[in-house]
Amino acid sequence: MSRTTSPTAQDFVPFATAALDFHRALNVPGGPLVTTRAELDALHAHLVSLHGLLDAHAARTGQLVPIEGDQLRGARTRIWQAADHVHAAYHATPRSDSGEVPDREACQAGLPEGTPELTICQRHQRTAHLVRRRTTPADLHAPFTGLIRH
Repeated sequence: MSRTTSPTAQDFVPFATAALDFHRALNVPGGPLVTTRAELDALHAHLVSLHGLLDAHAARTGQLVPIEGDQLRGARTRIWQAADHVHAAYHATPRSDSGEVPDREACQAGLPEGTPELTICQRHQRTAHLVRRRTTPADLHAPFTGLIRH
């Protein structure tokens, strides 16, 4: 029941965190700023990737330490909720060429805006399928995070 990885395993998560911090410092100036659709697409991709990492940890850890697995599943659910909000923000962001705000329903109906904008919708729909298989609707809509204070 080892809880450690092999000594040769490379931990890239700190590098990803540093890259996000560096990106924010360089690309998000102080003051009002409208987030671009490309930025929201990249943030969505990051959140979906983090969701996958937490899903893998929750599945493996939950077999050994159920309470820790429950906490990781709760974190996975909250990350999905964040990705869902970023996806909604993407569809609320005006197009750079026309300034038009597209309908979110077009994405759900399979009629998104086309490439490259289509990628966020495809990614979101693929992950939503996984979320529906592993999460209950009650978990997705509960305001409670599952944390218990003693």
